Amino acid sequence: MSSVSRKSLQLNRRLDSVQNSDRRSRAGSSARQLAVSHDDAYTYALRVAYLHYLLQPKTKRKQWVPAPKPPPRTHTSNIGDLVKEFVPGNSSSVKLPHGFRSPLEKRLEQVIMGAERLPGYNDAAVKKTFAQAYTAFTEQAFRKGIDKERKIEPLILIFYSAATKACGLGHERGDDSWKLLVDRHVALFVRLLTNILRDQGHARDKPELMSRLGTLENKLLTNDQNLFIDTGQNAGNTIEVVVPLSYDVKDMPMVQVVAKIFGLSHSDVQSQIDAQRQNWTEEAALKDLKSYQHRLNSNMNGALGSKDFDVEEAYQEWKKAEAHFLSLMMMEVLTARPELARRSTAVSLYSDKALPASPSSAYAEDKAYSELSRALSNSDRSSMYGIDHALNLGSISLDDTSSIRTVDEANYTFMPPDTREFLKIIAKYALEFDAMHDDGSGEQPNLFSKQSMDLLTELCVRWRIPQFTRLVVFLEVAARRYTDTMFTIIDLDNAFDLVKIPSEEQKKSPNIYLYGESLTTIDRSKWTLTDYAMYQQTVLTLNDALLRELYDTLMHCYEPKPPSAGPAVHVLQNHIFNDPSFSRKEEDAQEYARLLESGLQEQAALVYRSFLDTEVPQSHQDWNFAHVVQLGKSVVKLCERIQKRYKRNPEIMGVNPLTVLVETMFPNFEDDAHDLIRRIVQVSKDRGEELPLQDGFDLYRELVEIRRIHRSSLPGRPFTFDVEELLAEFVWRWIQNAETRAEEFVEQAIKQDQFQVRGHGPGHISLDSERHSHSIIDMFQLFHQTADQVFQLEWDNDVHHARFMTALSKIFANSIARYCEVVDQRFIKEMDTPRPNEKEAAAVAQTTQGRFMQYAKDAWNTKEKIEPFQFYPESLVKLNNVEWAMQELDKLEKSMNVDACADILEKVDGPKRQIKRPAKYVFTIKIVEAEEIKACDPNGTSDPYVVLVDEYQKRLHKTRIIMRTLSPRWDESVDVTVSGPLNIVATIWDYDTFGDHDFVGRTSLKLDPIHFSDYLPREFWLDLDTQGRMLLRVSMEGERDDIQFYFGKAFRHLKRTERDMVRKITDKLTRHINASLSYEALRNLLGRNLASQVNSFFKRSSTMPQITKVEIENALQSLFTYFNENFATMKETLTDATMVAVMTRLWKEVLMAIEALLVPPLSEKPSNQRPLNQRELDVVYAWLELLFEFFNARDEDGEVLGVPAEVLRSPKYHELASLNFFYFDTTENLIRTSERMAAATAQRQQQQLQGQMSANRLSAPASLGHGAGVAHAGPAFASMGTIRRGKSIMMSRNLGTMRRAKEEKRKEAQADPSDDMILRILRMRPEAAGYLKERHRQKERMAAAAAAAMIVRQSVSQGWNSSSSSAAAVASGGFGRGGVPLRR
Repeated sequence: MSSVSRKSLQLNRRLDSVQNSDRRSRAGSSARQLAVSHDDAYTYALRVAYLHYLLQPKTKRKQWVPAPKPPPRTHTSNIGDLVKEFVPGNSSSVKLPHGFRSPLEKRLEQVIMGAERLPGYNDAAVKKTFAQAYTAFTEQAFRKGIDKERKIEPLILIFYSAATKACGLGHERGDDSWKLLVDRHVALFVRLLTNILRDQGHARDKPELMSRLGTLENKLLTNDQNLFIDTGQNAGNTIEVVVPLSYDVKDMPMVQVVAKIFGLSHSDVQSQIDAQRQNWTEEAALKDLKSYQHRLNSNMNGALGSKDFDVEEAYQEWKKAEAHFLSLMMMEVLTARPELARRSTAVSLYSDKALPASPSSAYAEDKAYSELSRALSNSDRSSMYGIDHALNLGSISLDDTSSIRTVDEANYTFMPPDTREFLKIIAKYALEFDAMHDDGSGEQPNLFSKQSMDLLTELCVRWRIPQFTRLVVFLEVAARRYTDTMFTIIDLDNAFDLVKIPSEEQKKSPNIYLYGESLTTIDRSKWTLTDYAMYQQTVLTLNDALLRELYDTLMHCYEPKPPSAGPAVHVLQNHIFNDPSFSRKEEDAQEYARLLESGLQEQAALVYRSFLDTEVPQSHQDWNFAHVVQLGKSVVKLCERIQKRYKRNPEIMGVNPLTVLVETMFPNFEDDAHDLIRRIVQVSKDRGEELPLQDGFDLYRELVEIRRIHRSSLPGRPFTFDVEELLAEFVWRWIQNAETRAEEFVEQAIKQDQFQVRGHGPGHISLDSERHSHSIIDMFQLFHQTADQVFQLEWDNDVHHARFMTALSKIFANSIARYCEVVDQRFIKEMDTPRPNEKEAAAVAQTTQGRFMQYAKDAWNTKEKIEPFQFYPESLVKLNNVEWAMQELDKLEKSMNVDACADILEKVDGPKRQIKRPAKYVFTIKIVEAEEIKACDPNGTSDPYVVLVDEYQKRLHKTRIIMRTLSPRWDESVDVTVSGPLNIVATIWDYDTFGDHDFVGRTSLKLDPIHFSDYLPREFWLDLDTQGRMLLRVSMEGERDDIQFYFGKAFRHLKRTERDMVRKITDKLTRHINASLSYEALRNLLGRNLASQVNSFFKRSSTMPQITKVEIENALQSLFTYFNENFATMKETLTDATMVAVMTRLWKEVLMAIEALLVPPLSEKPSNQRPLNQRELDVVYAWLELLFEFFNARDEDGEVLGVPAEVLRSPKYHELASLNFFYFDTTENLIRTSERMAAATAQRQQQQLQGQMSANRLSAPASLGHGAGVAHAGPAFASMGTIRRGKSIMMSRNLGTMRRAKEEKRKEAQADPSDDMILRILRMRPEAAGYLKERHRQKERMAAAAAAAMIVRQSVSQGWNSSSSSAAAVASGGFGRGGVPLRR
C-alpha cells in the first residue's frame, strides 16, 4: 500500500486493526498485555545496565615499567652541511627580503628582554644564546654583509656558533649532553625567522624560502620534538595498559541509577550481579542479537512484523534500518570481546554482499567468522569503533539453530517478553524517582534526569524499541501521572515538549530507528498501529482531564488570587486541539462553553452577594453614598482585575469571564445602586439634612466608571438609569456655593492686594508678566479651578454641561463686574487725590487774595514749563490688571468652549427663547456731548462733567472732566439693567479745583423697554433746565441666560473700565494738549513775526516773512517734553500693551483738539467760530504731521517703539486729512457736494431696506449677537450725523469678536464717506444757515421712516403687539422734542 492510500484510511481502520484478535504483539500472539511486576522490571533494567558496563570501551591507564636504556640521542655535527643541503643560497627566490635585518634585531631584543610573544623563548638558556648571537649580529661588518648579500646561511651559521659557545659553558670535557640544546636553540631561531617573514607578508612571495626553513626546523628537531629542555631522568618508561573490569557496582554508573530508581542498595545489586555473571555475558548479548535478527528476517514472534504496521513501505523501511543497527551492535559486542569471533563458526562476512533473504549455509557462516576474527586481530584497532569500508556486518546471516534458542519461543537474556510494557513501567519508576529527588531549582525543564534518560535510551537500544514508540510511552507515563494528580500542567507541557521537540544532535546517535526525530516530524504512517492507538487514547484522556481542570480553575477566577488558567489553555490549544489525531466536535465545544458560562454566572452572583453583604449595612437608616461608592469600587476593582488578567486572551474556550461578570454583576449593581441612592436622598430630605457634595461627586465618578465598563462590555444593553439626571442636583448646589465663595473671594483679594509690581527689588526691570498684582491672578485662578472642578467630573450630558458652564460664566461675569467696580472707584479716588503741589495751592486758595493769585498763575502756566503729573504706581497697576484680565478671560472663554455650549443650548432652547420675553433688559447709555451750556468760570468757559443717577438717587456713572469749554464731548458709556421702566437724571457740574463745584444744568430720560422693543439705538437731544442741551445715545438688549452673553458682559466691563482708566489718565494730560493746540498758541506762533511784518510794510517789501519748520516744531516742544516726562513715569509700571492704549487715547485727544481748531461741532445752527486762513491751516497740518511722527516713534533701525502707524491712521485722522480739500471751497460747491453724498447715502439705505424686505428677514436683535452694519436712524434723530447699529454685548464676548467688530467699523468708516465734515464747514458760512435747517428736517424724516419700517417688520415676524403700538406711536409723532417718548 502506498503512502497516499495510507493517509486516506479512516480512524476506525486503525482502532479495528489494533483490536483484531489475530494481531500479534512483540511478545507473542496474545493481545493481552503482560502485567509487569516490580521485580521483573528491575531485573531487566539491571541486565541492560550491566551489559552497558560490559560493552563500554575499556579504560586505559599509564603504568611505569622499567625499560632498556634508549640509544643516545645524536646531534648535528656539521651545521654547514645541513644549511647547504636545505638552504642553498645561490637562488634569488631564497634570499631574504630587503630591510629584513632591522625587524630581526628588534625581535632578538624582545627575546632577550623576555617580551617575545611566542612560547618557548623565555627560558634562561635560550635568552643567553640569543644574547650571544645578538652581539655578533650587530657588528658593523656583519650588518653590511647581510644588507648587501641578503643570504640566510650567514645568519644560521653565526647563530649556531653563538649557541655552541653559550651552551658549552660550564660543562666538563667529554660531556656532550649540551649539544642537543644547540639543535633546539637553532630550531627556535629558524622558527623566529619564519614568523618574522610571515608577519611581514612574505609567506606568498617567498614560498620556497619558507618551505626550506620549515624543513630545516624539522630536521633539527628529529632527535627532540620538544623545544623545551627536558630535565627528567630516563630510568624507565610510561606505557598504557588496559584496566581489567572490576565487576564492582561502584564502577557501574548505569547500574547505580537502576539501584536508585528501584530503591535497592549497592550490596543487593552486587549480589545479584555476582550470581548472574555467568549468564549475563557478552556472548548472551550476541546470541540475543542473532536470535532477534533471525526472527526479524523470518517475520516470527519476538520482533515487529509487517502486521504491526499499517503501511508495508513503513515496515520495510524500519526493517532495513534495523538490519544496519543490528550489524553495528554486533560489532560493538565483538569489539568488546574479540575472542567471540574465533569461537563461533556461524558467521559469514561479505564486504559488499547484502543480507540473504533465507538462512545461509554453515560453510558461509564459518567463513564469515574466520574473516571477522582476522579483522579484529588487525593491529589497527581504530576501525573497531566504527564501520570500516571493508567490513559490513549487515551481511551477517544466521542459520545454525544450535547457536540460538528455540525458534518458536522468543526468549532473550536481555530483552523482556513485552518490551513496550517493561519500558513504560521502568519509565514510570524513573519519573517518580526524579520527581522525588528534584532540587526545585527549575533549571531542568525535562521530565527525566540525564541519568534516567540515558538508562531509558539504553533500554530502547537493547530492546530494539523505535523512536516513536519510545516517545509515545513517555507521553503515556506523563499522562497517567497527570490523571493521578501527581503531575502539574507545567509538567505535562514539558512532557509534550519532550516528545514533540527534536532532541539535540549528538556526536554518536544511539542505534534507535529515527532517534533524532520527534512525534511532530515523524510521519505517522511510519508508526505502529499500537503506538497510534495508544497515542490517540492518551490525547483523548488528556483532553477530558484538562477540560475538567480548566473548569475547576475558572470557577475560582473571580477570587483575589486565583490559579492561572493559562497553562491548561496552552496545553489544550497547542498540544490537544492542534493534534491531527484529535477531532473536536462543535456540539461538544458549545456544550462545554455553555456549562462554563453557567458556572461563571453562579460564581459572579456569589461574589456580588458577598460584596453587598460586606459594603452595605442592613439598616437603610445607616446608608450613605459612601456605601454605594464602596460597593461600586469593589465591582469596578474586580472588573479591572479580570480585564487586566485576561487582557491578552479575553475569551477562554468561547467564554469571556469579563463579559459574564459584567452581564451578571452590573445589572444587579445598577438596580441596587439606583434604589440605594433614591432611599438615601429621601432619608436625607426627611431629616432636613444636606448630603455632602464630595460624596455626590465621588459617587458620580464611580457610577461613570461602571457605566464605561458596562458600555464597552455590553454595547447593546443600555444602562439602567440616567446617572447625570439623578445627580445633577449636587453640581447645582456646588455652583451656588461657588457663587457665594466668589463674591467673598473678590472682596478679600482686593482688600489684601497692595497693587504693586511683582518685581525682585529696587533696580530690577520688571517684565510685562510681572506688572499685574496678586488680586487679579488669584481671581482668575479661582475661575480656572472652579471650571476645572466641573471639567474633572467629565459630565456625560452635553446639555447639563452647557448649563453648568453658563451658570459659571454668570458667576465669573458678576465677579469681574464687581472687581471692575471696586478697582475703578479706587482708581478714581487715587487719581483725584491732590498731589503735594496741589495741596499747597489749595491751602493758599482759602483766602480771596490767594484765589486771584491762582487765576493769574493758571493764566501764566501756558508760558511756563508744566510739571509732569505724579502717577501713583498702584493706580497704573490697576490698569495693568484690567488689561491682563481681558487676556485671561479670553483664555478662559476658549477653555470653556463657549461657542459649543451656546450651540448645544440653542438647539434645545432655541424655539423657547424666541417666544419668551427676557425678564431683564440692559440699557446702554452713551453720554456723547453737550452744546451751549452755561459758563461758570471767570474766563467765560466751564470745566463740565456729568453725573448720572436713577430715580432712587443711585449713582450710575460719572464722566471725566472736559476743561475750558461750553461744548464738551465725553463719549462715555454705562450699562443699566432694568426689569421695567426707569427714570434717569443727568446733571452737569462745573469742576473747580478749589471750593465747591458749580451747577450747570439738569435733564432726565425715561428708560422704558416697550419703547425700545425694536432693539434699535436712538439718540436724544435733551434740553437742560438752565441753557443748552445734551446728546444721549441709548440702546437696549434683553438680559439673557446665555454663556456668550455673560462673557460679552464681562468683556464689556473690562473694556469700559480700561477705557475709563485710560481716559482718567489722559485727562490729566489733556489740559496741556488743549493749551498747546489752541487758538492762543496759534496766534502766539504767528504773532512772533509781527514786528518783521510791520517793518516789511514800511519798507514796502514785496515778500512776507515765512515761518520756518523749526519755529513750528519749537511751538510744540513744551508739549513733547511734557509727553516724554509723563511717558517715562508710566513706562516704569505700565505694560507695553497698556502703554500703547494710553498713547492711542492721547492721540485721539490730539486729533479732537486739532479738529476743534479747524471746524465747530456738528449742529443745525450756524457757528460763531472763525475759519482759519491758509497760513494758519498750514501750521495746524504741520503740527498734525509732527505729532504723528512723535507718537509713531521709531529707533535707529526703523522699529516702531510707539503706536503703530495703522492705529494712528484712524477714521478721525482720515477725516482731518480730507478736510483740507474742502476747507476753502465755495459755499455753493460744498452744498452741491453735500447733497450728492446725502443722495447716495439715502439710495444705499433704501436698497438695503428693500433687500431685507424681499428676503423677509430682519436684522437680528443685539441680544442675538448680530450687529448689522446698516445705517438706521432712530426716531427724532436730531443730530446732523448718521447713526449705526449699536455695539451689543454679544459682539464683545471675546477678544476675537471685539477685534473683528473694530476692524469692521474701520472698514465701514472708510468705505462709507459722510458729509459731516462738509456740514461742519458750512456752519462757519452764514449764507448756509437755510441749508443746514433743511438737512436737519430731511434727516428727521428719513430716520423716523426707517424706524417705523423696522418696527413693523419686527412686529410681523415676532407677533409682538407692543411693537405695533410702538410703530403707531412713531408714525403718529409719538415722540416729543429731542426724541423723548410722550408721557401718556
